[in-house]
Amino acid sequence: MTVTDSALSLLPPLVAIGLAVLTRRVLLSLGLGILVGALLLNGGHPLTTLGDLASRLLALFWTLPAADAPGLGAPEAWNLSILGFLLLLGAMVALVTLSGGTRAFGEWARRRIRTRRDAQLMTVVLGAVIFIDDYFNSLAVGNVSRPVTDRQGVSRAKLAYLIDSTAAPVCVLMPLSSWGAYLISLIGGILAAHAITGSSALGAFVQVSMLNFYAISALLLVIATAALDLNLGAMGRHEAAARQGRVYDSRRGQPPGNPPVTEHEGGRPRDLLVPIAVLVAGTLIALLVTGAQGLASEGLPFSLLGAFEQTDVALSLLVGGLLGLGTTLALLWSRPAVRANLPRTLWLGLGTMWPAIQILILAWLLTGLIGELGTGAYLAGLVEGVLAPHWLPILLFLLGGLMAFATGTSWGTFGILLPIAGDLAAATDLAMLLPMLGAVLAGAVFGDHCSPISDTTILSSTGAACHHIDHVITQLPYAGLGALVSLAGYLVVGLSGSPLWGLLSCLALLALSIGLLVRRKTRLAPQA
Repeated sequence: MTVTDSALSLLPPLVAIGLAVLTRRVLLSLGLGILVGALLLNGGHPLTTLGDLASRLLALFWTLPAADAPGLGAPEAWNLSILGFLLLLGAMVALVTLSGGTRAFGEWARRRIRTRRDAQLMTVVLGAVIFIDDYFNSLAVGNVSRPVTDRQGVSRAKLAYLIDSTAAPVCVLMPLSSWGAYLISLIGGILAAHAITGSSALGAFVQVSMLNFYAISALLLVIATAALDLNLGAMGRHEAAARQGRVYDSRRGQPPGNPPVTEHEGGRPRDLLVPIAVLVAGTLIALLVTGAQGLASEGLPFSLLGAFEQTDVALSLLVGGLLGLGTTLALLWSRPAVRANLPRTLWLGLGTMWPAIQILILAWLLTGLIGELGTGAYLAGLVEGVLAPHWLPILLFLLGGLMAFATGTSWGTFGILLPIAGDLAAATDLAMLLPMLGAVLAGAVFGDHCSPISDTTILSSTGAACHHIDHVITQLPYAGLGALVSLAGYLVVGLSGSPLWGLLSCLALLALSIGLLVRRKTRLAPQA
């Protein structure tokens, strides 16, 4: 049996994910998963494996020229831009803390946001409003909300869950987002491949979004969790500690993310809000400009959807980060006492992002190895030969979840499974095409939520300054509940052939589950 496209290709992600959950040592677990994957690809030869890993690490930052093309190569723009944005954000947050803006905003918000419920709902609303990109959502919402949730006794684990469940679920449902543009292009290709002319790519995307039961359930559940303060599983321990002014961390104590920066007096809420506003506006404008440039290079007219399809997300984030940091420096420059501490504070701010950067680099390495091993292709091949149409939405949901969990990428899962779902629908029942596509999207977002090696999961814990594995473990019960009601919805779709009945069944089960959780909370309240 060959290593690629076989069961052996599952070994690296299983090692990385299993050890991360068992040992809670994320870097060690990712490193061992990478080592196993590299050994499999290089026939178990140690020296060849080390050389291969060195070249892969270099390739994350510098693209080497082809053998027949002279030159020195070029920087790997996407990865470097993402890492640059993280460093800029860390520096900006540290400077805002130095200015006293974080404390001032917390005091301002405390007079208006007086309860834990309001603080959580504010986070959910911000997450829903910032739907352009999940990376940007995770980091921006976390840094705006953290001063408020900290003061209201909301745990960092709860904040990370609120961020994560309003990042990918919102982005995957919105056509005017980096996710929406990507999915519209994929769906359009599937419609063209099967000569389906009754619907446009955008119209099909809107219909498929209504069949993305997991994203809808995750959003409704996070709203209910914020409004009713529902705490499932390990989240209860984190919340109990936060209400007492402590940080619960089962292994490390205080999680990373708060730089040891002295907050100066005289800070104003605008010292936080203005840089964040510039960051948001600058990123949005850069997204449109780079998208327009991409359309122009293809000779296409400008349109919002087209711009988001052609945009350079990583470069836009870098531009927004530079503008945000520049604005922060400009606000501080007129204050001599603060200005004297700028070099040290900048260094400390950069250092707060180093743990996240390490995890992200190792996750990128592991994802590349998994791609070459054909883990996704092997998992996708498991559905071949399954011809009972009523089981296909459930099967595709589970397979999408497993693939995204194992590979750490929902976008890669979309690219592999959506065409397969289209082919399966064409071979069995074309009327099931949209439910099958919706099931793939739902499963991929579910797997992304559960995976410790997912970029969005990593950045959500970074934005909340929460220990990464604590975020993974506390989010699992919520993700599991969303997955169960989604499975029931897809079963109803398959048996009845009615997407509407499937959606209504999913929503009804979710409402019943929330009602039971509220009743349980009320019953246990006197004992708390």
